[in-house]
Amino acid sequence: MLRAELLTRLATGVPVAPSAVVLAVDGVDGAGKTTFADALGAVLEGSGRPVARVRADDHLHPPEVRYARGRDSPVGFWLNSYDHAALLAAVDAGESGLRAGDVVVVDGIFLHRPELRPRWDRSVWLDVPFATTYARMARRDGCDPDPLHPANRRYLEGQRIYLREHHPERLADVVVDNSDPGRPRLLRGD
Repeated sequence: MLRAELLTRLATGVPVAPSAVVLAVDGVDGAGKTTFADALGAVLEGSGRPVARVRADDHLHPPEVRYARGRDSPVGFWLNSYDHAALLAAVDAGESGLRAGDVVVVDGIFLHRPELRPRWDRSVWLDVPFATTYARMARRDGCDPDPLHPANRRYLEGQRIYLREHHPERLADVVVDNSDPGRPRLLRGD
């Protein structure tokens, strides 16, 4: 399926509710969450539904909190990276400017954590293998493209903790194989 077709299909499936709808786009680092969420938001806006965008990466804890367990700690990456209260406040602020049927599109990692999950009306999981995401991040950020390289340990293992403990691919309403962003594949959901 072409990307435009899939995005249109997903946008059509976002319900109209008595208040703004909050839709989360989750996936590991390098899965294409921000690009996907921006494109989905554009399709929703093109169909006449105002959209507010919230990015989890705009709500990181300061370095002294993020690295409190050590700069190489996978647990620290998993537990201490994001200020979830600030993220949820941004979602609330996005909603406050919207009306019934409008949409807040949130993107980020770890969005199916139990303290965040109840806030999403719909969620998308972008399923992309680590070999693909690390190759993307190598081009984007200059990291080593090998997921098993020691410099990637903090991030790879932190994300594995999340996947193992919370199974976002099971919890999401929609699962998309985004290995090829130009031709994403709908694996589950509408």
